[in-house]
Amino acid sequence: MTIRRMDHVSVVVDDLEAAKAFFVELGMELEGEAPIEGRWVDRVNGLDGVRVDIAMMRTPDGHGRLELTRFHSPEAVRAEPADALGNTLGLRSVMFAVDDVDATVAGLRAHGAELVGEVAQYQDSHRLCYVRGPAGIIVALAEQLG
Repeated sequence: MTIRRMDHVSVVVDDLEAAKAFFVELGMELEGEAPIEGRWVDRVNGLDGVRVDIAMMRTPDGHGRLELTRFHSPEAVRAEPADALGNTLGLRSVMFAVDDVDATVAGLRAHGAELVGEVAQYQDSHRLCYVRGPAGIIVALAEQLG
């Protein structure tokens, strides 16, 4: 059996409104929001008393989705430093193709984003960078040249 598609990536955040604003600035659209709780979600997560709010964000092409999750209970925990770099084990970044890296970074700075390194060019093909986004995740941006 093979997978049908990748459905979404989930990011646990401490400020759902700020995270939604960040990804709207990036160009994503809010697909929907919902409170989630109940025995089934406890069983899926291996936790007791799960109560969360989620916001599902969608890329403009409709193919990529990002689930932003704010835990009310149990309290969210940080498993790594907030400023973990690209060589830290585990899920490290989510990459988005953008029209203009510089303009995108400028817009995201208003929402607290900071460059991890610098904007760099790969051959004659792309300009790329990493910015630190909500909950310390690394958001990779790639602008195709030519």
